[in-house]
Amino acid sequence: MAIMNVNPTRMQLTKLKKQLTTAVRGHKMLKDKRDELMRRFIDLVQENKRLRDKVEREIALCNAHFVNASAVMSKESLDASLMSPKQQVSLNVSQKNVMSVNIPEFTAESRTANEGDIFPYGFAFTSFELDDAVMSLNDLLPDLIRLAEIEKSCELMSAEIEKTRRRVNSLEHVMIPRYQETIKYIAMKLEENDRSSRTRLMKVKDMLLEKTYNYSSK
Repeated sequence: MAIMNVNPTRMQLTKLKKQLTTAVRGHKMLKDKRDELMRRFIDLVQENKRLRDKVEREIALCNAHFVNASAVMSKESLDASLMSPKQQVSLNVSQKNVMSVNIPEFTAESRTANEGDIFPYGFAFTSFELDDAVMSLNDLLPDLIRLAEIEKSCELMSAEIEKTRRRVNSLEHVMIPRYQETIKYIAMKLEENDRSSRTRLMKVKDMLLEKTYNYSSK
């Protein structure tokens, strides 16, 4: 591991020790964040699988109802029955912050509260199979909206997990070892300098003693 290009001084040593402490603390926080994100992501993936299976079954049921309706009604009558819808649904989008990830929240709101407005036709000239098809589509809508919300949340959370994982690995395998190696190098340099200084001082002392008193410590 390459050390940092810094001057081996005590001030720099103190600074690097503080930075190492911060890096270690940040590494722990990021690991905790990654683990919590993973836990929530797995919960969402499991809910996504369960809901997708349910939606696929409901879509198949809707298709079956429409096939039955088209079997007893002419194409022209079926198209005319669905041409002028009474009900309108608006989708409100908001965000919720989960571990620094802004995941979406979708809320559907109907224009009217009358449940009968989902049928855009009168019942006199249509079949009950068409009623079943329209009702099944209406029942399917909340699950479709929730599925879209979960899948987008999974996508955003997956990207954040990958970004956090890269940061954790960078700190664990690059930054923290580099700080440790640099601190070790500076400490060794300072110790070496201290030994050199003591040796020089002892030599100067011996020279002064010898010069002044003709005394040698040898």
